[in-house]
Amino acid sequence: MTTLSERFGYMVWMREFELACLEGVPTREIHSELHTAIGQEAIGAGMAGFLRADDSLSSTHRNHLHGIAKGVNMRAMLAEIFEKETGLCGGFGGHMHLFDPGLKFSTTGIVGAGVPVSVGHALAARARGDDAVAVAVVGDGAVNTGAFHEALNFAGVHRLPLVVLVENNEWAISVPFEKASATPTVAERASAWACFGTRVDGTDVEAVADAFGAAVERARRGGGPSIVEATCYRFRGHFEGDADTYRSEQEKSARRALDPLDIAARALIDRGEASAEQIDQRRQTVRTAMAEMLASVRADQQPLPEKALNHVFRPVS
Repeated sequence: MTTLSERFGYMVWMREFELACLEGVPTREIHSELHTAIGQEAIGAGMAGFLRADDSLSSTHRNHLHGIAKGVNMRAMLAEIFEKETGLCGGFGGHMHLFDPGLKFSTTGIVGAGVPVSVGHALAARARGDDAVAVAVVGDGAVNTGAFHEALNFAGVHRLPLVVLVENNEWAISVPFEKASATPTVAERASAWACFGTRVDGTDVEAVADAFGAAVERARRGGGPSIVEATCYRFRGHFEGDADTYRSEQEKSARRALDPLDIAARALIDRGEASAEQIDQRRQTVRTAMAEMLASVRADQQPLPEKALNHVFRPVS
């Protein structure tokens, strides 16, 4: 069983990973859009420890934390984001197209498109007769797409081993959730697809772990699909370069004060499991290690220009 201390460790690595990625934007080492999940680390860390290598995880354009939770090699992921040959996809995919076939981890920049992919994985597990589980992570903007509805309906009809984790950070780019949803929550829609639905505080890593772990176990034992809605708040704009003027500075300041890392750290201190000094030292140790990893990745080779059309056309035999 993963402890709070271990989950806090995941959260620290996740935060420092995202901050390392931010360094590549002003330097133009990262050329495409970059979407970070700073402020949503408790959800990513809450997923850790429940999935096996043969369980699939389909993620979104805001995907780094989910890759870390699934066990994807962080250096290879960072190298892909920085467009290096040593990256997961040889530098061809970039930040929004991270793939690790060995861990059945995939991402997509198309909103809502990961849910049908996960349904395919769940159907394949059913056909193989094993107990593998398929997980799809989506944002609140995805829950109003046709693909989301069709996939959940299919999963409900066939009682597939599917878990859909909704990171409800209240904003689909610049559209507030309450302006786009006919229901106050996503979880309450679950019954329409014969799914189990629950809503948790996504800034509480233990609450997320309890809900996500129960959903995975339910799917693994044949209990059908689940929707876990985790409420959270992204601390930065939708992507780097987003002016983020649709949220007031007062709102952003108030919500950033509810930092999930600080919440977990206070819980560890209150329980006597760590001191403030130990927490600070732990964060500094990870910060130093991430700086070393970033420096190493920056020294790697980028794909050669003559390889630009690799993987675009099928070779003629």
